[in-house]
Amino acid sequence: MIKNRMMNKIEHIGIAVKNIDESNSLFTKLFGEPHYKTETVESEGVKTSFFKVGDNKIELLEATKADSPIAKFIDKKGEGIHHIAFDVDDIELEAKRLKEEGFIVLNEIPKKGADNKLIVFLHPKTTNGVLIELCQEII
Repeated sequence: MIKNRMMNKIEHIGIAVKNIDESNSLFTKLFGEPHYKTETVESEGVKTSFFKVGDNKIELLEATKADSPIAKFIDKKGEGIHHIAFDVDDIELEAKRLKEEGFIVLNEIPKKGADNKLIVFLHPKTTNGVLIELCQEII
């Protein structure tokens, strides 16, 4: 049975890159606009850069630690799409709902991510190979 929709929209698409400065230059040429924000998230070992494309956002992610999830991703798969993030109103309720639906929630307690968001990830084993991030604006 399908319940009320809990995800509002795609919040952003995350792209793992080896060199954020080179990638910022590349994506600036692609989009015709520079990135609007750069931020380091120490707890995740990542430096991020955000681009606005219409109503959508693209997040570039560069590893700042050799053992970070982004470094491991690039070592295994190379540069490319890392995750799709969805905006939610209540991240704790949504994580609980998805766990009850059988999804593997990688961090049941939301943590602070980039761009003033609380984040939770779903394991790709339970989402057809796609890493899903849930995001809620920190108020």
